[in-house]
Amino acid sequence: MQSSMSKSNQKFYNTVKQVFSSKSASRSNEQTANLIAKALINSTSKAPHVSPSLISNLNPYITRLVLTNPQVPTSSCLSFFKFLRTNQSIVPQKPDLESHVTIVLRLFGVRRFAEAKSILNAAVADGILLPEIASLVGENCVEPEIRTKFFDMLFRVYADCRKFDEGLEVFEYMVNNGVAIDERSCMVYLIAFRKCNNFESLYEFFQRMVDSNVVITVYAMTLVINELCKRREVKKARKMMNSLVNKGVKPNVNSFNTLIDGYLRKSDSKGVEEIFAAMERAGVEFNVVTYSLMIQWLARFFKMEDAVKVFEEMTEKGVAVDIHVYTSIISLYSKLGDIKSAFALFDELVKQGLEPSVHTYGSLIHGVCKTGNMDAATVLLEDMQTKGIDLNRVIFNTLMDGYCKQGMIDEAWRLQSIMEKKGFEADAQVYNMIACGLCKLKRHEEAKKLLFTMVEQGVALNTFSYTTLIDIYSKEGNLKEARNLLLEMEKKGEKPTIVTYNALINGYCKKGETKKAHEVRKRMEANGVMADKYTYTSLVHGECIAGKVDEGLRLFKEMPTKNVVPNVVTYTALISTLSGEGRSEEAFKLYGEMKEAGITPDDSVYSSLVGSLHGTKT
Repeated sequence: MQSSMSKSNQKFYNTVKQVFSSKSASRSNEQTANLIAKALINSTSKAPHVSPSLISNLNPYITRLVLTNPQVPTSSCLSFFKFLRTNQSIVPQKPDLESHVTIVLRLFGVRRFAEAKSILNAAVADGILLPEIASLVGENCVEPEIRTKFFDMLFRVYADCRKFDEGLEVFEYMVNNGVAIDERSCMVYLIAFRKCNNFESLYEFFQRMVDSNVVITVYAMTLVINELCKRREVKKARKMMNSLVNKGVKPNVNSFNTLIDGYLRKSDSKGVEEIFAAMERAGVEFNVVTYSLMIQWLARFFKMEDAVKVFEEMTEKGVAVDIHVYTSIISLYSKLGDIKSAFALFDELVKQGLEPSVHTYGSLIHGVCKTGNMDAATVLLEDMQTKGIDLNRVIFNTLMDGYCKQGMIDEAWRLQSIMEKKGFEADAQVYNMIACGLCKLKRHEEAKKLLFTMVEQGVALNTFSYTTLIDIYSKEGNLKEARNLLLEMEKKGEKPTIVTYNALINGYCKKGETKKAHEVRKRMEANGVMADKYTYTSLVHGECIAGKVDEGLRLFKEMPTKNVVPNVVTYTALISTLSGEGRSEEAFKLYGEMKEAGITPDDSVYSSLVGSLHGTKT
């Protein structure tokens, strides 16, 4: 064993000496090198003790003679090398490139790779060039294994130092000179590109790996798939995976999960379904992430009951359910209004030893706010804070919406104050929710003042804000201001919605200005917004107010041709007007149609019909 090691070491030192061509040297240089070597051999401490007079005579050749001397232990050579690099004030010359390569090769010989890498890092920082290293190592080194290890490490060092162009030179050198390339080193390079958000270079390098017949592992493939999916290039990612599968790369559960997530982000239900099918064909078992993605998919496309079944299947198969899955199902139950089941799951996850996240609490708070149970929301809020979980903007907005819908404006104001103290500046959504709550309480002046304050605070009006103001002014009868706001929002690039137009149309109709109402409808449809049942109902009602019931009937008959279904208000307006004009036969006919349509008449309809029986139009 000892003899074998001795032969191996001798072979290694021969390799190191072959790296550098022999150079003529004066006897004094050799003598100086020998004296330094002797001092290093006899040194008993970690720090080298070399005479200052010898150090003052140092030159690159002497340094290399010392470092290649097989009698000097590698650890002593390393200490000497470090001394030369760190004591520039007393050392005539810094170790040159050949000295760096020499000590690195010596460290390779005793398998001290971490220290070798550290020295290469220092050399790279000094700006060494590949051609110089290649001439020193690539052409003269007789040990292929050492040569391969050296260039592989240099490749990784360039990746660590973010010197990608130089690293690519090393890669191309290795490809062109038949130096074996370790796929793990390529993975290091891919990760370095990803950390720098340099996707284009990452993808180009990966393609170069494929073209150079570097072994592609599932991990490298999945990394690139993930980066493509982040950029919504899911189709390209899938095509690349299929191509690599044909070359023998087998996708794992993470590969498939990444594609599923990519399709989910694009709301591509068909793509999701196809990947799930491909997973089953490949015999890849689902993990907790897969199940979580499936639950998200089913929930997003309104198959909530199926999503719950998947959750039950997970528990039956003994798949460990994590907090993300619990949160997804709690969110589903909350959206379905099944708060009891949502809280039951919450209790279960706590018993399982899982810590509820801010999203878990957010889902529960959303559910109770939706049902109007603001007391329960307050309890959850206090529980969160007790556990040291900070509120986020989503939860603040959920609570704000809940308070406003329940008419609890004072609580909404208090919550806004808390938000601002925690660094969440009120945005347009917050102002809009409070303004909407004020409008429900008929506190229109306060709502207007709030939205104008919002603008003064530097928050621009959005479509919802403009719609709220237009609705307020229309109800107040200030139609000129309402119309000016409509023109203003269009000018500022805020697109009016059907609700915006309907607010103004309804305002004109209530004042009997049906001509202007129809003009707004034409403007609306010209902008690609089609009339709905509320538009028609306002117009029908307006015509009836203006005493033009026949025009109202015409609009009523037009509704089915536009796939618009009349509501109780539409029927009531026409029946009341026809009854008032003594056209009881037509009124009763509409009443019959109303009943057949499954619409329940209110008391005013019955009163109108009864009144119509006491007289007819002359």
